[in-house]
Amino acid sequence: PKDAVKALKKKLSKNCNHKEIRLTLSLLDMCIENCGPRFQSLVVKKDFCKDKLVKLLNPRYNLPIDMQEKILTFIMTWARGFQGMVDVSEVKEVYLELLKKGVEFPSPDASRGGPKTSSRPSTKSSPSSANSAKRSLLPLPTGPTLLLTPEQIGKLYSELDMAKMNVRVMSSILKENVPGSENPDDMNLLQKLYKTCRMMQERIMELLVTVENEDVIVELIQVNEDLNNVLLGHER
Repeated sequence: PKDAVKALKKKLSKNCNHKEIRLTLSLLDMCIENCGPRFQSLVVKKDFCKDKLVKLLNPRYNLPIDMQEKILTFIMTWARGFQGMVDVSEVKEVYLELLKKGVEFPSPDASRGGPKTSSRPSTKSSPSSANSAKRSLLPLPTGPTLLLTPEQIGKLYSELDMAKMNVRVMSSILKENVPGSENPDDMNLLQKLYKTCRMMQERIMELLVTVENEDVIVELIQVNEDLNNVLLGHER
């Protein structure tokens, strides 16, 4: 595993050849799927996921959008953990740093979940010019910061508690219903909860970019992860 990761680092370091980077990312994807914790525990370290992968998002490398999204999907998926004993604390820290910078991660349906990290280009927009295809996902400009008052924090925590309850109900419905023989009432409720959770997640993403309160940020990130997981379960 150490030799493999060392070879991957060498291929990704200061490399502006898009074809080589694309092939290396595909190789990394296959290794993550087929190798065990010894390999996985090395790629989730900062010296690989941040110093090699995330660095490629710098505009000077001018990576195509689908490749940028593949890298972001790696980071997002790895931060959620692997099966087995893999310490993901470092890649989770990288993921949170990017969230705070306002980086837009691919939607949950672009991630296949688990160690499998294949992604496809986003279909949110269809670039009509070469310039739009060359835009970079990192860094994004951030707006003015916001320091919440105790009253605002209390109100926000109440909303987050409601979001947590919605996540629990959604998870329960998803576990109890088998695709093809769903309970109609459960499905109606599930669709309503899905829309509500989507709206809450969008609000959380906006707050993560602007809020200064550290404790609030930690809580927002945790609820965002819970929402990500249940929304991904719904997509599947």
